[in-house]
Amino acid sequence: MNKFKGLLICTDLDGTLLKDDKSISRENLDAIEYFKSEGGYFTFITGRMPYFMESICSKIHPNAPFGCINGGGLYDYNKKEYVSAKTLDKTVTELIEYADKNIASIGIQVYTFERIYFSRENEAMKNFRKATGIPNITADYKDISEPFAKIVFGDESEEKILALQELLLSHPRSREFDFIRSERTLYEILPKGANKGSVLPKLCDHLGIDQSKTIAVGDYNNDIAMIKSAGIGFAVANACPEAKAAADHITVSNEEHAIAKIIADIENGKLRI
Repeated sequence: MNKFKGLLICTDLDGTLLKDDKSISRENLDAIEYFKSEGGYFTFITGRMPYFMESICSKIHPNAPFGCINGGGLYDYNKKEYVSAKTLDKTVTELIEYADKNIASIGIQVYTFERIYFSRENEAMKNFRKATGIPNITADYKDISEPFAKIVFGDESEEKILALQELLLSHPRSREFDFIRSERTLYEILPKGANKGSVLPKLCDHLGIDQSKTIAVGDYNNDIAMIKSAGIGFAVANACPEAKAAADHITVSNEEHAIAKIIADIENGKLRI
């Protein structure tokens, strides 16, 4: 009953645990349940908000709090409350306005700790809602009074995303925040020191486990800090080159039940932790 006692697996969702059609394979579901039944902790570290995790958590039932908002929060799904949360300083509106004025038609989302607001529409924002099912709640970023969790910009143009990155990093306040490219079409502003890697030690402290006994699995740039922070970091075969370079191991793709493969490798001794 305690084959995996003291071990923690943290996984990214899109492109890692989830297949390309956003489903979770039966192989992964069964392996995760087996891992938990043998004493292991299983959870997620994701860019998503807690309220958007209901459908996934109802299938997986994580037995540890999950990292959310790309490391800005740690959320206990069973208690329906934040264990910790890091807020963006409202001076971030200066950077939003800077991008708004200088990058034509860039999409803008504002994440609070309860909802997502769409402040400027474009094709990337439409595609984001189509892929995620998030409702189209609109509000000017200057009118939102709730604490900000993160800011997400989006565009289908690679050239425009790179121009946005250069623009934001040139702003006088850029050193007060962290920045990450979370998907091909998305670029984010996060609180200083908030990333998927920074939430992992907080989770270990909360659970009372050794950080060296953790496994993290991801596929994109925003997963790199998590991959490096874990005892063993994995990139899936479909991961970006930067994530692969940061990983200790590369496993099969998200279409080939990567989490189930890692659990099987632990059990049969191919992976020692």
